[in-house]
Amino acid sequence: MDRTLAADLARLPDLLDATRRAAAEALATLAERPVVPPAPKPRDPAPLPEEGRGTESALAAFRERWEPRLSASAGPRYLGFVTGGATPAALAGDWLTAAHDQNSNSSMDGAGQDLERETVGWLRELFGLSDAHTGTFVSGATMSNTTGLAIAREWLGERLGVSPADDGAAALGPVRVLSGAPHSSIAKALSFLGLGRSSLVRVPTLPGREAVDPAALDRALADTPGPAVVVANAGTVNTVDFDDLPAIAALRPRRDFWLHTDAAFGAFAALSPDHAHLAAGLDASDSVCVDLHKWLNVPYDSAVQFTRRRDLQARVFQNSAAYLGPLGEHPDLVHLTPENSHRLRALAAWFTLRAYGRQGHREIVERNIAGARALGAALEEDPAFTLLAPVRLNVVCFTLADDPDPARLTALREAVSAEVFVTPTVHEGTAGLRAAFSNWRTTQADVRRAAEALRTAAREIA
Repeated sequence: MDRTLAADLARLPDLLDATRRAAAEALATLAERPVVPPAPKPRDPAPLPEEGRGTESALAAFRERWEPRLSASAGPRYLGFVTGGATPAALAGDWLTAAHDQNSNSSMDGAGQDLERETVGWLRELFGLSDAHTGTFVSGATMSNTTGLAIAREWLGERLGVSPADDGAAALGPVRVLSGAPHSSIAKALSFLGLGRSSLVRVPTLPGREAVDPAALDRALADTPGPAVVVANAGTVNTVDFDDLPAIAALRPRRDFWLHTDAAFGAFAALSPDHAHLAAGLDASDSVCVDLHKWLNVPYDSAVQFTRRRDLQARVFQNSAAYLGPLGEHPDLVHLTPENSHRLRALAAWFTLRAYGRQGHREIVERNIAGARALGAALEEDPAFTLLAPVRLNVVCFTLADDPDPARLTALREAVSAEVFVTPTVHEGTAGLRAAFSNWRTTQADVRRAAEALRTAAREIA
């Protein structure tokens, strides 16, 4: 064994303790660190060491060279994208995931698969899905949407008497994928799956909304030759608008389509009694995407995909090799996603669900919703700002009331970046900003700090 490696093995408990102290210090200062540090001057990449100096030296180099440049994205005022943090239990589970280093894809070493199935069952219950849905962990919403649409592609083949998994996507002929306000990952998935970005057809939305118009969708389906795929939204990224899932499902008796629902973070509305109606009808979907490193607050990367047609899922992703288990009634995970190597992502989710239960995660969701509403109200009262959409759940979509030029919005965003991070967007042709609340640490005190930073910056820009 390499001498330095052997020395690290002998000192492993001390090295892990040093790493624990470094992590604890970073987490303890999250609330006061710059949310996004100023960009440093470019530095040339360091050369690869010929001889290493061990973990202690690497930890010191990381803390000196890279840690000061990292954003406080795990903290309470990182409101860009839709970014959660990691609850204490999720962090513990993720650390143990690395320590045990399982590739949980095979029943020949089956504990990881059983743990994942138990966790998926808890998540299914959390989101109000029936036992007809089976689920598998994947890396994020993009891969969850891709997996769901891959199953939909095979369903199209089943309806047409071909198998795209065997014969290729070209065997389907022209395909139409209908959606009102699809997330960008949908077009990316269609490109990856060989269906093509041009197969995505935008359906008119309701006036002033991002929710699809069910009557317009009915007409689009009537104009579609053969079976189609409908991508519904349970929480759009800009304004957290929800399609009327029961109304879409009610079209099925006379229209032939696969219903995939992108509920990346909107599925968590089901946890709040005051907002559960937004996600009503989710169970009618043929496939569902839910991102867990958003509102479940587990570390990146983690998401889950659900489907009613695991048989088609296994037909798409089956992997034949002598060292892999058979498909069987309960296929190994290796047969259900694009990944052959499958990190035990479920452990962090299992830990946080086991530690805090439904009630603990409901409290996070409801506190975040209250935070979004409070920020929305504060900005609405300030004449410097205007809301681009009502605060429906956990996202505040807003802009400058006077001359919402992208350059001015960039200046505003950069001016507040030490206190709060928000991301740019465009809504109905108007440039704006988004503040998304999904971190378990965020409190009303953080909302007040964010609102004051935005107000001050807006006055300075004006």
